[in-house]
Amino acid sequence: MRVLGIVLAGGKGTRLYPLTRERAKPAVPFGGKYRIIDFVLSNFVNSGIYSIYVLTQFRSQSLLQHLSEGWQFGGMMKSNFITNVPAQMRSEKESWYQGTADAIFQNINLVEQSDPHMVAIFGADHIYRMNIGSMIDFHMAKKAEVTVAAIPVPRQQAIEFGVIEAAADGRIMAFHEKKNDAPTMPGDSSRVYASMGNYVFSTPTLLELLNTDAKDPNSRHDFGMDILPKLAGKAPMYAYNFEANRIPGEAEGSMPYWRDVGTIDAYYEANMDLNHVKPELNLYNREWPVRST
Repeated sequence: MRVLGIVLAGGKGTRLYPLTRERAKPAVPFGGKYRIIDFVLSNFVNSGIYSIYVLTQFRSQSLLQHLSEGWQFGGMMKSNFITNVPAQMRSEKESWYQGTADAIFQNINLVEQSDPHMVAIFGADHIYRMNIGSMIDFHMAKKAEVTVAAIPVPRQQAIEFGVIEAAADGRIMAFHEKKNDAPTMPGDSSRVYASMGNYVFSTPTLLELLNTDAKDPNSRHDFGMDILPKLAGKAPMYAYNFEANRIPGEAEGSMPYWRDVGTIDAYYEANMDLNHVKPELNLYNREWPVRST
């Protein structure tokens, strides 16, 4: 089963200023020796996904240098690569990426040339560890066309996230963008499903959606705001519960770690999560290493 990984690493990270004054958000250092992008790339590689495109855009020099120094595969296997793809203004309007979907559409030729069965599209701006293979297994078991990674958060935090309304079997019925009264999880009235911005698409579905969206003059060309809400309740699209994700080498019963480091305060708190004898984020698991330069 061929899976192509695409990492969206083109955001400005304005809320992390001044850390992003000279560099892209995915290139911001974390934990003394890592960059934020190291976590998603490690998740891909540890999950056995070795064909990866990294889409960059703003203030990318530091990020490009990091990728070239620390994330290059040796050997002659053409299917093993981590390739930087800078914004090239390939659209008819010759514009920068207008949204997450437009970033993929402007590089749709890379998907077509790779000819994968599935495409995993992940962001590069969170600190977490994830066995992506488990999400892919879930995607196949459900015979889904789209699977969205979802993390349960307290209902009071719904205003901070895009929230997924899901049926008992995980099928996505609607999306609610940062609403206090967003629907809670099936069987748990105290929490909501927050979208993690990580997606698995069956390739034919992805290509069709991108081509249709590109022709819509009213679209913002974003997966979370435009494409996926239109599919909700219609297509076989499912929420994958991140709490069910298990990392090899982790203690039985340990909870998956995920932090949105989109603000200075959140970035600081995530760094402080490492400052314990038994840290919430375990960077010492030899079965699931976080790689860097």
